[in-house]
Amino acid sequence: MLLQAQGGGSMTSFLIMMIAIFAIMWLFMIRPQQKRQKEIRNFQNSLTEGTNVVTAGGIYGTVKKIDMEKNIVEVEISRGVTIRIDRSSVFADASAFQNTQK
Repeated sequence: MLLQAQGGGSMTSFLIMMIAIFAIMWLFMIRPQQKRQKEIRNFQNSLTEGTNVVTAGGIYGTVKKIDMEKNIVEVEISRGVTIRIDRSSVFADASAFQNTQK
């Protein structure tokens, strides 16, 4: 009878430990990633012409035209050089990166 009580206690402590590990993983890994994805999505939805951006491929440029129906953004990467990319490929405001590198 004494052995059965000890076995049940270890199962409870194991279960509590697993829940604690999952909670810690959620707090430090999953939640910040979800928050970052939400910020990127909000930025993509608020794009306007003239915004300096960074694409998924690391290309810096300025938004010249936005086609909301086709979900395409035209980005000028150099004077007279414009590329068309999917709006979901635009990740960040380039002016934030350019100010930190000076």
